[in-house]
Amino acid sequence: MTTPRGANTTYAAVLNQRIADALHLVSDTRELQLGAGVIGRAAEVFQRQFPNSPAVIVADRNTLAAAGQQVLALLKQAGVPTTDPIVFDEPDLPAEYQHVDRIQATLSATGAVPVAVGSGTINDLTKLAGHLCGRPYLVVATAASMDGYTACGASITRYGSKETFWCPAPRAVIADLDVICRAPTELNIAGYADLVAKTTAGADWILADAAGIEPIDPRAWELVQTHLREWIGDPAGVQRGQPAALHALTEGLLMSGLAIQHNRSSRPASGAEHQFSHLWDMEQHRHQGRVPWHGCKVGIGTLAVTLLYEELLRFSLEQLDIQRVCAQQPDLLAVQRSVCETHTQPELREIALREVAAKHRAGPALEEMLSRLRAAWPQLRTRLRQQLLGFKELHALLRRAGAPCEPEAISIDWLRLRRSYLAAQQIRRRFTVLDLAVLTGLLPACLDRLFAPVGPWRAGPGLSPEGGS
Repeated sequence: MTTPRGANTTYAAVLNQRIADALHLVSDTRELQLGAGVIGRAAEVFQRQFPNSPAVIVADRNTLAAAGQQVLALLKQAGVPTTDPIVFDEPDLPAEYQHVDRIQATLSATGAVPVAVGSGTINDLTKLAGHLCGRPYLVVATAASMDGYTACGASITRYGSKETFWCPAPRAVIADLDVICRAPTELNIAGYADLVAKTTAGADWILADAAGIEPIDPRAWELVQTHLREWIGDPAGVQRGQPAALHALTEGLLMSGLAIQHNRSSRPASGAEHQFSHLWDMEQHRHQGRVPWHGCKVGIGTLAVTLLYEELLRFSLEQLDIQRVCAQQPDLLAVQRSVCETHTQPELREIALREVAAKHRAGPALEEMLSRLRAAWPQLRTRLRQQLLGFKELHALLRRAGAPCEPEAISIDWLRLRRSYLAAQQIRRRFTVLDLAVLTGLLPACLDRLFAPVGPWRAGPGLSPEGGS
């Protein structure tokens, strides 16, 4: 564990202690090297964590050049047996199951320990392939683009549908700031948007806790939320590639992944904002012929969710007529009909039907949940406002980082964005603000306000947003 060159000794000690404390909470990841020049320790980390084992580099063409060749040379110099690298040639490599099969076949044939050199896709493909072979792995981060480096689970497309497969996090992680500073700017910007999304993810967890559905894990919460404002505090520095800003960003993303690993769920770092991204992934959305970066989609989702929260927080839910709401609640068959009208793709429709059935509440169960929320609402509203960034502030942070902050910037038109609120609610059983809006019957009224001609989500590029709490 280390820090950027030139960092003061006190800060270095604090950071190392944060990392050490976090590693004590998790079972998969045993070593995390973060700082400038730490890629030079790749061989010693490998030998310490995988003694007497051969290694195989997994990379794409870009990440092989960015760090893979250097890691391979270091392993060879240290006498670590290596096999030919697994290098993907696709310019826009998708996280598809067929690529997992390719890695798994090589691992099974060679007995080598995989060394993933890359970011989201390479890491997820290697993570799942290694798990299927019963083999832990090392990851060398090449960009601060997402929080999955230290997280358990892999998001892979299979049979045309995005699925999250359970699999352990890496045994060791190397995040060299020199490498990350040389990464394409848009990757680190996407990572910034993914980290900012922890504001709404945290709000959704507060909501689920208050509803009696998913209690907050204090340790996982602290890993993500305690220093979040600090980590996202220099968006312009991220855009300019400044080492201090990228160090804070990388630390935040790695800590978020460790929180996921500790909780054995993505709940600490993922809420309704990620459901927008997953929806668009499953709809095979493209922007200028390619899949938009995960963080960019999540950033737009975070803006969308923040606005929904701001609308709901206007309502006096402590006066909610629970009997009336329960009486007007559609039964499961009606909800399933709505799913079939909303989702036209067969695979996506099947997922949504399964998910809405799993989380459907009616009768006493619904009444109890709404009663809890009604009783807690005065204090809950205050806590949610403290957790969330205002829409204007959030929009400004994303803009200063260079991240998309209008849906059209990733080719999501206004009508599709409006439809996405309900569609995203239907694709996952996790309780979020989307479910609160649907169950209280307030979603249509909120969307009418948000998409009104003078509202924050309205047609017309380049118009300044309105709103704010």
